[in-house]
Amino acid sequence: MDTDTDTDSVRLRPVTPADLDAFLAFEHDEEALRRSRFTPRPRDRFMHHWRDSVLGDETCLVRTVTVGPDHQPAGHVVSWWEGERRFLGYWLGRQYWGRGIGSAALRHYLDDEETVRPLYADPFVGNTASVRLLEKLGFRHTGTLRHGDDEHALLVLPPEPAQ
Repeated sequence: MDTDTDTDSVRLRPVTPADLDAFLAFEHDEEALRRSRFTPRPRDRFMHHWRDSVLGDETCLVRTVTVGPDHQPAGHVVSWWEGERRFLGYWLGRQYWGRGIGSAALRHYLDDEETVRPLYADPFVGNTASVRLLEKLGFRHTGTLRHGDDEHALLVLPPEPAQ
């Protein structure tokens, strides 16, 4: 594994069925779960969710994040509608954290996201790296949400780019 991946090698492409196994492994990483406060799904539920609710929903825009010359899957970025709000989510494998890959992937994604604004994100408040990344990209803190017992920051990328 190349730990010095140049962020210029970060690409987005449509999700393939082969990517789902990598996404499942990323979702079950203990440190990622601690930071995100996400409950991992068993394989069957995970695959059903991805095939039906994500890939099967034509209003979702989902991309695989790839890195390096071999285009190794590093994670995914997705947006979806919840009522009147369009939300953004992303997940990277732990080996890709802290290397600028998330920033590069989200910049590419936001360029492609049909300019839907405002765009919302709701990371766990304890996931300070994710909150900082989204703020660096122009998202602004507008409140909090609760998911079960956990508090999540409600961030919004406004209709007009922040200067």
